[in-house]
Amino acid sequence: MKMNISTNEGNPNTLKLVIAAKVAQHAVTVKTVQPKVGFLSRLPSIELSSGLVLFSTNAAMQLIVPSSSQESKLLNNKWLEWEISRLQPAIAFYGNTGIYKTTQKSCLWSLLRELNNALEDKQYLIKDNNDLSLADICIWVTLWSTVMVTEIGNELNKEYLSIKNWISSIELLPVIQDSIEEYKFERGSKAIFSIQAVSWFPVNTSSNPKPSKPADLQLSPTKEKEMEAVNQEEIQNISSNWSSKSYLDVKNFPYPVLPKKGEKNILITSALPYVNNVPHLGNIIGCVLSADIFARYCRQRNYNTLFISGTDEYGTATEAKALEEKTTPQNICDKFFDIHNDVYRWFNIGFDYFGRTTTPEQTEIVQSFFLKIKSEGYVLSETVDQLLCESCDRFLADRFVEGTCPRCKYEDARGDQCDGCGHLVNATDLISPRCKVCSNRPIVKKSQQFFLDLPKLENKLKEWSSTVEKGWSSVAKVVAKPWLRDGLKPRCITRDLKWGIPVPIKGFENKVFYVWFDAPFGYISITKRYTKEYQQWWKPTDVQVDLYQFMAKDNVPFHAIMFPAYLLAANEGYTLMKHLMATEYLNYEDTKFSKSRGIGVFGTDARDTGIPADVWRFYLAYIRPETQDSNFNWVDLATKNNSELLNNFGNFVNRALVFAEKYFDSKIPPIELQEDDLILLALAQRELSSYIHALEQAKLRDGLKNVLAISKHGNQYMQFQEPWVKIKGTDNDKYPCSVRIT
Repeated sequence: MKMNISTNEGNPNTLKLVIAAKVAQHAVTVKTVQPKVGFLSRLPSIELSSGLVLFSTNAAMQLIVPSSSQESKLLNNKWLEWEISRLQPAIAFYGNTGIYKTTQKSCLWSLLRELNNALEDKQYLIKDNNDLSLADICIWVTLWSTVMVTEIGNELNKEYLSIKNWISSIELLPVIQDSIEEYKFERGSKAIFSIQAVSWFPVNTSSNPKPSKPADLQLSPTKEKEMEAVNQEEIQNISSNWSSKSYLDVKNFPYPVLPKKGEKNILITSALPYVNNVPHLGNIIGCVLSADIFARYCRQRNYNTLFISGTDEYGTATEAKALEEKTTPQNICDKFFDIHNDVYRWFNIGFDYFGRTTTPEQTEIVQSFFLKIKSEGYVLSETVDQLLCESCDRFLADRFVEGTCPRCKYEDARGDQCDGCGHLVNATDLISPRCKVCSNRPIVKKSQQFFLDLPKLENKLKEWSSTVEKGWSSVAKVVAKPWLRDGLKPRCITRDLKWGIPVPIKGFENKVFYVWFDAPFGYISITKRYTKEYQQWWKPTDVQVDLYQFMAKDNVPFHAIMFPAYLLAANEGYTLMKHLMATEYLNYEDTKFSKSRGIGVFGTDARDTGIPADVWRFYLAYIRPETQDSNFNWVDLATKNNSELLNNFGNFVNRALVFAEKYFDSKIPPIELQEDDLILLALAQRELSSYIHALEQAKLRDGLKNVLAISKHGNQYMQFQEPWVKIKGTDNDKYPCSVRIT
């Protein structure tokens, strides 16, 4: 078999593949390429003769040189995981600046001590038919190419004789010598740089790096639960429920899903993303992924559940992007709608309907709402000062103007909202405003606009919010409270723009609705696109509908104040939001995600890494910023995937299924529960009850903690029972063994 390796210059991981190919007697060619720019590119990659391309060095090695037994395979997996998730990051942090840092030495030293203990009195780390194992190759290459040629190498040779002898003996092997001769590179700091440039973990290269502190979960069952013994009542409940013939049958919901009287009806929305860019991981976990996880839970509970979202396509963000790309706003909308749709499909987001706001239904609903609100006396007409760019001959609304925020002095505040403090901004209040297109300073010119009379709606909003805010996330309450406490002001709902829904009033034909008047009605128009019976969800007469809305905290004012104000002003019995599930921000490697600056991981980047979507879903849920900002970190992604998703949850599921397949023909044998089994199930029931309590409040991260705690209980139980030993014993041993595995 012939294989082609593509690598960046001087990457030690390429040597691993060359050695593996020689061990398996496969022909291999190595081509040096430039790492891609704009998203994470993982090198080396290897293309097999079948056309299959692998981006994981360790996975490729396992395919090239299969383990000789199941036992050696498990040991290899253990050490390969140790090398990629612990040893490589520690070495990268230790020497990535070219100046070896003593602050990282203790972490690396503890790993070397662990390896030295494992090598004591051994020729190789793993005996695999007395041949060099994959684990030996990988770990040897990593150490030989990096720390062994630094000052720590001298100390290592003095203190860790087992590693020293192991390094020396492997280096003398003919297959190693041939591989080193074939693939030459500079060892030491340059080798570390080369790994860092294309690895899973972009390393903090500051001269005084601060260790990343990703928000962590208490993965083990809580100490209180561990200390609290399982009582007899719990045992009896488990025993009774186990023998019961009744169980939950998850039903198939007909199309379209509609609310039903006497049942729980859940309407779920995720904030409509702008179509001016690709969504990044912060957007995804803050909105669509959180909503999707909650929707899946609701469906499993047999609640009538409708989950809708779509792209927000009107407004200055779209016009500005069209100017930037020298095309029309409609082309921008079409292009980015497809990108968003593809990204969410890849992430396995299960919308009932994913729509957009540039539809006839949206225009009809927005204009009719405006006329109704106006007829109810909640719309004002006032002459206002607006910024006009004389060079562009354009009124500078929203994103067409930038300047210094009058509140927090953030220098790049927009004409509608400041990203620095999150407060809404009037364009004319900006300090030193500048045109986004030409950077010239605009002049002030008067223009007639419509305003929503929020002060007139303030009492209604206060009365409504007091009845529902207990169902809001903590950050939603914190953001919304000052709005009502400090008093509301009339809010302009029209703009002097071309791209938007026209104002249906004579004399205002050249104006359009402000995007945050138009956008929230997208939830209704998208539901109408889903079903003609949309009013059963939005204007129910004899059923109860609970509306859950998911978003990041910057969208809270529009959903806690503006959208409810529109619906209350219409006074037609529309469904009002009951649960506002906002999150804090997800940061990227201790800095902010930024679409405009290209900082962070975007949906298309995540797809292109080759990491499965479910791994991303797991990790984003794991670090979901429910109560405080959290941090995405590449090292932490690899570590949590290996330690929790694979070693904890995956190991629990896989070892049980493999055992059942091997010894019980994949069939569940008769089961009679013993005392240990009942205790395990009681502990699992505790976690399940906590999981349900958390998910009912959309506390998704807490719910994941309970899931991982269940699998941890299961792993501890299997480790204690040792069914793989008992299956080889007498029939009396084999029967309880079948119970343990089932």
